[in-house]
Amino acid sequence: MPRSPAFAWQAYEYAYDEKTAEWYWALGVIAVAAAIASALFGNYLLAAVIASGAVATGLQAAKEPREHFFQLSEQGLSIGNRLYPFDLMHSFSVFEYIDESIAPVLSIKTHSLLSPHLMIPLEGVDADAVYAFLFAYIEEGAHADTLVDRLIEQLGL
Repeated sequence: MPRSPAFAWQAYEYAYDEKTAEWYWALGVIAVAAAIASALFGNYLLAAVIASGAVATGLQAAKEPREHFFQLSEQGLSIGNRLYPFDLMHSFSVFEYIDESIAPVLSIKTHSLLSPHLMIPLEGVDADAVYAFLFAYIEEGAHADTLVDRLIEQLGL
């Protein structure tokens, strides 16, 4: 008989920041200028990559986040219907922020090729209790924000 999860909560995958029309105009102007400059220097492949990257960034910025259901049990971490067992996890860390309005974030590094770094908001759950629970199953690691994490935060994605 499967046991009930130790923790269960729902949270959005990221904090949504609605973009203004000026944000999209700035993205378009910068992308067009960079693509034209690349084309003038004869680098048409880079121009195409810049254009497609700008379109993808614009689409991602317009997308509202989905709400996920998280469960933490003796088997591992479940996100929706997908289970991440503890033996696939390398280390974890809990980020807590000075600003109390920002929920703590659980950072998990896994051995998975498709999702090597999970960042899970701990909204509505005790971060200290989650830390104590995970510490019994996997080791704590020193996780730092990557350059990509900071760039995404600065762009508001």
